[in-house]
Amino acid sequence: MKTAHNAPRRAFLARTALGAACAMTVPGLALAAGDTKDKAATPGNPLDALTALETRRSVRAYTHEPVSDKDLDTVLAAAQLAPSAANEQPWDFVVIRDPKTLAKVGDINPYAAFAAKAPAAILVCLDTEKEDIPGMGILDVAMSAENLLLAAHGIGLGAVFTGVYPMVDRMEGFSKLLDMPENIIPVGLVVLGHPAIPGLRTAEDRVKPENVHWENWAGKRK
Repeated sequence: MKTAHNAPRRAFLARTALGAACAMTVPGLALAAGDTKDKAATPGNPLDALTALETRRSVRAYTHEPVSDKDLDTVLAAAQLAPSAANEQPWDFVVIRDPKTLAKVGDINPYAAFAAKAPAAILVCLDTEKEDIPGMGILDVAMSAENLLLAAHGIGLGAVFTGVYPMVDRMEGFSKLLDMPENIIPVGLVVLGHPAIPGLRTAEDRVKPENVHWENWAGKRK
């Protein structure tokens, strides 16, 4: 990677100091497992929002069926409906369907090597030239990625978010692989396809009352 590409990304990391900002949390809603067993998500029969939240899981194994342009348009539209600071909408997305390109993902991030067997992936990025409020853009992009994941699950696709930012080697690797300009920060790669094991997974109760504080840190619900 040329130094010309390295410097802006390293400067961005130093400026924002947001090593953990990409982490996204989804609240569990304690929906009974039996309530979801008969629901099948398809583009024509999408899940309701709360069911999608509760039953979404990271999916890393897919069938050979390609992801249609219509489905890609659906999840990309959902990603762009995310909120953003000052409505800056600082995101960009690179859709990857070329098997030769997907096969190289593992060289950049070994934890995402399974992308080589996926029909598609979407690199979610921050355009620093669209970011007027320093540090907020990375949060905006993280929210857009969550929208994308939920939309994919809602129409019956399987997807997983694989982290790129703030690992400089991964950021530079994707920048070089996809010939990206210096102002674009790769944030995460969403790998997606039709899940090898179809159907909804049972809802998992992740709600922990001790994680919630009322009025102040020591506060309890009255």
